[in-house]
Amino acid sequence: MKNIKKVMFTSLAAILVASGCSNSKTNNNKGESAAKDYKLSQVSFPLKEKVSLNFMTQSSPLAPSDPNKKLIYQRLEDQTGVHVNWKNYTSDAFVEKRNLAVASGDLPDAIIDAGYSDYDLLKLAKDGTIVPIEDLIDKDMPNLKKVLEEAPQYKAMMTAPDGHIYSFPWIEELGTGKESIQSVDCFPWINVEWLNKLGLKMPTTTDELEKVLIAFKTKDPNGNGKADEIPMSFMINKGGEDLSFLFGSFGLGDNWDHTVVSNDGKVIYTAADPGYKEGIKFLNKLYKEGLLDVEAFDQDWNTYLAKGKDERYGLYFTWDKGNITGMNDKYDLMSPLAGPDGHVNVARTNGMGFDRGRAVITSANKNLELTAKWIDQLYEPHQSVQDNWGTYGDKTQQNIFELDKTTGMLKHLPLQGTAPVELRQKTSIGGPLAVLDTYYGKVTTKPEDAAWRLDLMKKVMVPHMTADNIYPKVFFSLDELKKLSTIEADLTAYVNRKRAEWITNGKVDEEWSSYQAELDRLGLKEWLQIKQAGYDRNKK
Repeated sequence: MKNIKKVMFTSLAAILVASGCSNSKTNNNKGESAAKDYKLSQVSFPLKEKVSLNFMTQSSPLAPSDPNKKLIYQRLEDQTGVHVNWKNYTSDAFVEKRNLAVASGDLPDAIIDAGYSDYDLLKLAKDGTIVPIEDLIDKDMPNLKKVLEEAPQYKAMMTAPDGHIYSFPWIEELGTGKESIQSVDCFPWINVEWLNKLGLKMPTTTDELEKVLIAFKTKDPNGNGKADEIPMSFMINKGGEDLSFLFGSFGLGDNWDHTVVSNDGKVIYTAADPGYKEGIKFLNKLYKEGLLDVEAFDQDWNTYLAKGKDERYGLYFTWDKGNITGMNDKYDLMSPLAGPDGHVNVARTNGMGFDRGRAVITSANKNLELTAKWIDQLYEPHQSVQDNWGTYGDKTQQNIFELDKTTGMLKHLPLQGTAPVELRQKTSIGGPLAVLDTYYGKVTTKPEDAAWRLDLMKKVMVPHMTADNIYPKVFFSLDELKKLSTIEADLTAYVNRKRAEWITNGKVDEEWSSYQAELDRLGLKEWLQIKQAGYDRNKK
């Protein structure tokens, strides 16, 4: 414990030093040679002689193309004495470049913000491309080890079916259970300015919503004399921008992976449930009345965003209205609606702040201990907070934090109208990292937008959540993942296609029986068996 405290103290002290990256450039070959000469007992930061490691990563197009221009990495180089030679790609090109590097054998020492799926991890481990890291965690990573001691559930989630750990996770806790920030992703935002102008009340039932949308279409609520209002918009089958929230008025509800767990532990596929059919029929009725955005079935994010910024929506769906229509009072969160029989339900997503495959060490790495110790710095609490959101003291751009030098706490600054996602993409590094609920009020404040969303979740959504459980982060075996992947490739595509077809063309009643038969032919029963076995195994 004393050693753990010493490492954390050293990391925090490094945060308080002045920013700036050394201008000296280390020859990569020389750096690798120097690193090999370090014995485990001699590796302590900052190194006496600068050493280079070769990493691959990804970043937003909004961020610097060279990660070493990010203040977070500049401070980390000063703190450790390790210079990282980055191969950085924009997020849209990263997966292709990452896979090409693996296929060609041109491997970096590690891949940071790797974005690997469970199947990827197990396949790479089987091929010997990445190395198991549980011994490194135990011997060389006191910060991560402390996280896993405080929150042991994550160690179980990290551990593959063969008992090894192959990757470093991203962990972000913001609330627990039903009050977790991930419990619902597609929040419905309704134009209260239009409601007030037309003398309408906030809808509380599906029938009332239909009447409100008709008024939005026919009564010129924006007052420009043109019929350019869009009563309701969304992005079909696109997670937080989908309209799955509305299905909760008709039964189990729906979420991005069409999977819920009953309170007696049964795994259910929502898109095969009778309530799903009733939800589709309601949406088809709205479509036939011209109340749905005709572009909602093929529009991209930029199109969706542009119309939102022009305030053309009566109702739309997204995680945070601040990213589309701004943090103002023109739009408010619509409460869950009662269906025709009075049923109200909010389906929980199966999301949580945990990503298993955020970083890996490759078999090309000759400096395992040094690399592990460098990655461990990313798990120091103050460092993790910055990794996740951004930093402080940057003289060149807007900061997300200010540092209270008296308490050492990182305090979120007002966003001043900046979309939180944009500021985060410019300055954060994405992980691996760990931000636990216990850090708030001690290490950092809660982000302004997150605290606001958590409050809305608790007041508006949680009272209507009937499910006590979500489907957990089961680490399936390679054989199970192969079967699931094979089934999902056709099953998900079919369900998504029929979802869009039925909303626009109707015929869900006529086609429901043949639809159910096709789900069975595509492997739904086997899929459910594998998912149920994984759920039961996870509960033991």
